[in-house]
Amino acid sequence: MEETRRLQAGDSVLMGDTLISVTDEFAQSLQEGDSVLGIASSASLRRISKQTRELVTGAVSASLDSFHRLSDASSDQIDAFFDTAARLMAEDSVFDGIAVANAEDVASARSRGRSTTRLLLSSKMRADMVSAFRMWRDVDVKAEEQIDSVKHDGWTVEQWRSPLGVIGFVFEGRPNVFADATGVLKSGNTVVFRIGSDALRTARAIMHNVVTPALQQSGLPAECVQLLDSAEHAAGWALFSEKRLSLAVARGSGEAVAELGSIAQQSGISVSLHGTGGAWILVGESCDLKELALHVEHSLDRKVCNTLNTICVPRHRAEEIVPVIFDAARKAGRKRGTEPRIHAAAGSNQYLPAATEIVVQRAEGSVSEPQITVCDLHSIGHEFEWEENPEFHIVLVDSLQEAVDLFNTYSPQFVVSTCSKSEDEQRYVWRKANAPFVGNGFTRWVDGQFALLRPELGLSNWEGGRLFARGGILSGDSAFTVRLRVTQTDPDLHR
Repeated sequence: MEETRRLQAGDSVLMGDTLISVTDEFAQSLQEGDSVLGIASSASLRRISKQTRELVTGAVSASLDSFHRLSDASSDQIDAFFDTAARLMAEDSVFDGIAVANAEDVASARSRGRSTTRLLLSSKMRADMVSAFRMWRDVDVKAEEQIDSVKHDGWTVEQWRSPLGVIGFVFEGRPNVFADATGVLKSGNTVVFRIGSDALRTARAIMHNVVTPALQQSGLPAECVQLLDSAEHAAGWALFSEKRLSLAVARGSGEAVAELGSIAQQSGISVSLHGTGGAWILVGESCDLKELALHVEHSLDRKVCNTLNTICVPRHRAEEIVPVIFDAARKAGRKRGTEPRIHAAAGSNQYLPAATEIVVQRAEGSVSEPQITVCDLHSIGHEFEWEENPEFHIVLVDSLQEAVDLFNTYSPQFVVSTCSKSEDEQRYVWRKANAPFVGNGFTRWVDGQFALLRPELGLSNWEGGRLFARGGILSGDSAFTVRLRVTQTDPDLHR
């Protein structure tokens, strides 16, 4: 970390083996007391104001103190926190204040042409948050738990699952993540949040109306869960460069998440990244058309990371399969009052209806676009962030091997599903596709709460490599370390 008053245009900052030049524009932006963060992976510099740095430092200090005090709390107290949080979130008189704040966030985002599909705190999202709190209340997880022991003559070695520490959490404007991520308390950890500015009013209201009262009523340290009350991206940069974090978790997609991951890694902090999403379906030779239609429809109900993004179809069956896919996508779209938007590659457009103009709902408003667009193979990995119109790629392939090769080359290596009645084809994709989540039906099953009955902190793809010793779903009860405890009964023990 450099003192910014020493930096001038033309200076260089060395980060690892990367030399980063200071531009005149960056030098002019610096103010007294600022700190500068160099990011080796992108050869870029980021300015962190003194106020933001102090906000983050204070929050982490308080969280670390709460972590040590949390070891004195009973399991009943921790369960009481989740029980109270669920009850408060379910009470209309309490939720009214949160709903007002969320309506303001949604209106502000829409006025700026921002997406609101994940920002709107709907009745279903509210119910899911209540359910998440109750799941954490009821799950059989303890902060300290013995997992193994080895007995020797005169001494015993025990392995204990123990809390990790302070977890830093940066996520996009999704209010429901609050409920999910408080789950780290169940395993004895504390957490510091930074939420996307689009949802900051909602986050404040959830903290004020639900989280803080639940902490107080359960007798847990008040700073166990903290929100960084800042709309600046710099708050996330400062948090992920805080070396006292035991784990940094970033949810979202694209360059922002990759940059946060780089900041944490170069700061020596373990990191869990929820990178680019977008699920793929690979249609096998022996697919059942009725089942395929259902898989496509149920994989396009809304846009999240595990929504169908690309589907590969055997070329010699394209004439019968592609229309089935189109009809299923149209059915999914009409449930939302829209039509699907399809990007056709490798000749799949010839089996689709003639291109016509449709109304497409974008974050910036309604626009007129062709329903079918021809694209090339190099673009099939692009993840569509659609609002109301289901949007995805259709690609023709000559074999299942080619489909898997395309997945491994162009996809974010996240979710893959094989639509086939053949065990051999399903087994082939399981062995060859480089994905942490593999199925044989709809793609939207990839979710901690839905699949594992554990609200998730985040999902990880394998775009940046396979994960060491843990699954792709990071949940509150998977944030732990392992300690060894020896009990010696023979005082003459020696080596």
